[in-house]
Amino acid sequence: RALGATTKRPHCCRRQACPRREQKSHRTPVALASFDADPDDVVKEFAYLDFKRRARTGLPEVVWGPGKSPEQISAILERLATTEERAIATRVTQDVSVAVGELLGRSRGTLEYEPTSRILTYTLPDSAARRRAPLVGKLAILSAGTADTAVAQEARVIAELMGCTVDFIPDVGVAGLHRILSQLDRVREADVVIVAAGMDGALPSVCAGLVEVPVIACPTSIGYGAAFGGLSPLLSSLNACAPGVTTVNIDNGFGAAMAAVKILRVAARYETKSRSEDGASLNTH
Repeated sequence: RALGATTKRPHCCRRQACPRREQKSHRTPVALASFDADPDDVVKEFAYLDFKRRARTGLPEVVWGPGKSPEQISAILERLATTEERAIATRVTQDVSVAVGELLGRSRGTLEYEPTSRILTYTLPDSAARRRAPLVGKLAILSAGTADTAVAQEARVIAELMGCTVDFIPDVGVAGLHRILSQLDRVREADVVIVAAGMDGALPSVCAGLVEVPVIACPTSIGYGAAFGGLSPLLSSLNACAPGVTTVNIDNGFGAAMAAVKILRVAARYETKSRSEDGASLNTH
């Protein structure tokens, strides 16, 4: 443009005339409503709970156990249990679970601890009122070796708590390729597959080359020195030759399960929509 020249805004950029701006302005209050502050969300000045997370994302808030004291975990679980069927904490050690149990011993709820996955749940007597329908579809969870079981079990327990039907298939790593091949029918029955694998992290790519459904790779920190605490299987998963592999962080069974839950939720939504459209079609004939 010449120095000092002025230009007119295109019609679509004028504030009052742009239909896209008007449409956005209508959506904004609805979106922001999910972020309204509520003083009741604060727990003893050390936690600000996100009770609207399920409404926004379809998934509840879950407590990360490490770094929190038994007093903090127990207080948070008590508050979360009032809005969910179960309040959940992950990566809780046996000692901490015992301490939390002592703190909640006089409460009216039920505390359960699964030692392999290190998942702690707290349920109130009226939890049935908040129970949600099971998810449609099946999730297969594979562990490459027995040493990968803890991570795979974290994925299994979380997925089941979210309403998934899970087929757990342990110790089918590529060192004995016949093991995964012997379970192939079970794997192919699933709608989503999670694979927990350390060492060389080869099993996710092998699995993705044998099935038509999404494969979620969960690299584990199992392996000798050059595995670099899970970095080697992480890179193997990210470089999988077979297409269709999604990779979560090292040892993140929780994240793998939540990713699978979201996939199954979308599938269920479209199945419901399809049935509704089929019903409407029949009614018009």
